[in-house]
Amino acid sequence: MSNETPIRKIIHIDMDAFYASIEQRDNPDLRGKPIVVGGSPEGRGGVVATASYEARKFGVRSAMPSKRAQQLCPQAIFVRPRFEVYKEVSRHIREIFHRYTDLIEPLSLDEAYLDVTTDKQNIGSAIEIAKLIKQAIKDELHLTASAGVSINKFVAKIASDIQKPDGLTFIGPSAIEAFMEQLPVEKFHGVGKVTADKMKRMGLFTGADLKKLAESDLVQHFGKTGRFYYRIVRGIDNREVEPHRETKSLSAEDTFPYDLTSLEEMNAEIDKISLVVHERLKKYNLKGRTITIKIKYSDFKQITRNHSLPQPVNDLETIRTIAKQLLAATEPEDKKIRLLGVGLSNFGEIQPESGRDRGAWQLELF
Repeated sequence: MSNETPIRKIIHIDMDAFYASIEQRDNPDLRGKPIVVGGSPEGRGGVVATASYEARKFGVRSAMPSKRAQQLCPQAIFVRPRFEVYKEVSRHIREIFHRYTDLIEPLSLDEAYLDVTTDKQNIGSAIEIAKLIKQAIKDELHLTASAGVSINKFVAKIASDIQKPDGLTFIGPSAIEAFMEQLPVEKFHGVGKVTADKMKRMGLFTGADLKKLAESDLVQHFGKTGRFYYRIVRGIDNREVEPHRETKSLSAEDTFPYDLTSLEEMNAEIDKISLVVHERLKKYNLKGRTITIKIKYSDFKQITRNHSLPQPVNDLETIRTIAKQLLAATEPEDKKIRLLGVGLSNFGEIQPESGRDRGAWQLELF
């Protein structure tokens, strides 16, 4: 008998424009039209929760201020979110997943990892299971999902995005390293616009470029995340699917194209970032007791400040008021600030999707 650990079979399922697709499914008048879920008509306030593919063609993206979305796509139809409907659909999707495995790690209402190394129905093929899940979602919910299949979480997640919408992409063990080498650096986990720009200034445009650097070089330039880049570009990702993962914190931040020097500018940005956090808290039905701000100055010095409340909250006014108070306490006038962030943690009220599955989206606070 072999004692070798079997090669893992990981599926990443990502629903296609989830909220927008539900709205188009339920309202035939919206089908084929550019719709924006969240925010306000004519861009009067709020942020985009998601956008239909018709709106995405104009550059509309999640977490974008609705004013900007309206500028990019003047003909967009703004729709008020129906989170109770989305959560009910998500529960049905989760039930479909459980037909094949209980090793499910939800990342949000519309996205999850599944470990099907051993599956309940003894199908044996992760590709076949992904096909069956996609078909069940289509038949039972009249929605489409995209799936990525591989031997680890990182590659499966990247794969699910390759053929959207309604895609299925398999990247097997022998193809992973070549796949990672051709991957643009902005597709790597943790690489935002600022880090991607830094990499490109260093002449690092693809995984193959990152692979030329020693681990110590990557750590020197990118901190502890450099160790992750070193491993993942070689196809190494040993993270397990965590079926009972709990939300620890939720945050949003923004790096500015120029340094902020006035309190008025800083407070305006706190308002915008707090809106994003507020929308995400509503999306995942979360309330937190601890509000934290993050400040990075032009010299890259970084500080965080937090305040804990007696009861958990998720209302916008409380979040932005306390965030501004925390900012003011740092005496920011005349200081040059290049990044601000707002986050909530210490969640006192987490509403599980069901009795046996308490999984939810997790973002480490800053």
